Amino acid sequence: MTVTAEPVTTGAIEVHPLTATIGAELRNVSLADASRDPELFARIKELLLRYKVVFLRDQDLTRAEHVTLAERFGPLEDHPMVGADPDHPGLVQIYKDLDSPAEQYENSFHCDATWREAPPMGAVLRCIETPDVGGDTIWVNMVEAYRRLPDHVKTQIADLRASHSIESTFGAALPAEQRRALRDRFPDAEHPVVRTHPETGEQTLFVNAFTTHFVNFHNAQRVRFGHDYSPGAGELLNYLIRQASVPEYQVRWRWTPNSVAIWDNRSTQHYAVQDYWPAVRKMERAGVIGDPTF
Repeated sequence: MTVTAEPVTTGAIEVHPLTATIGAELRNVSLADASRDPELFARIKELLLRYKVVFLRDQDLTRAEHVTLAERFGPLEDHPMVGADPDHPGLVQIYKDLDSPAEQYENSFHCDATWREAPPMGAVLRCIETPDVGGDTIWVNMVEAYRRLPDHVKTQIADLRASHSIESTFGAALPAEQRRALRDRFPDAEHPVVRTHPETGEQTLFVNAFTTHFVNFHNAQRVRFGHDYSPGAGELLNYLIRQASVPEYQVRWRWTPNSVAIWDNRSTQHYAVQDYWPAVRKMERAGVIGDPTF
């Protein structure tokens, strides 16, 4: 999808596209009001489906309003590795400072929690505290990434499925017993490499940093000799994962306190740039439970 760079108005909302392919800043709208107003929320959701990620500044949301707004999209999920606000279940606290564990990095292109059988539908992320410089987040339009793949690659991956793992990512730094317990709780999930968006019908490239391997690559049509599978399958997967790093598919957002991003996790990836050490960055996220990909 290519969008106009000219601001438009829908209802009372001013919509300012940020790139030609993804992202828009919404102005003249209160998310606190949207948490209570179904019609206003519906307009915001329509814009989210169109632009994949929407941004708002100066949103004086309470934590209760943050949760209520996110719950309009659907029930909220917890996260097994990141702490949540005890008074507001589902509101995950992503606080980065000098005491943050080294393995809790965010600076990889990823789609949230694809290690779940039903990955999140999306999320509402609010900035609490941000560095004076640095700490931006990048989002990627994976519908556009799929659309612009060469035709022969689209044919090659049309029926492929891939495995996504929490054990080999969040679990890798844990002691073996804890890692295995995490794997037992969240077995590797299998998803199509090309996913059809359940609301828009768009096809999206659905591999990311949690993806470990194809599960149905090794057959007579694809593998003539051993190296067609290894390293051939891995090289293809790496090529697909690298599509998220193409700048033409991206938008980059500069955080300020009380700015908010709402993104569709089914059609995007994101990358939290960790270039602000030793400054502090504090974010709060409400993730929305999604649907199985089948």
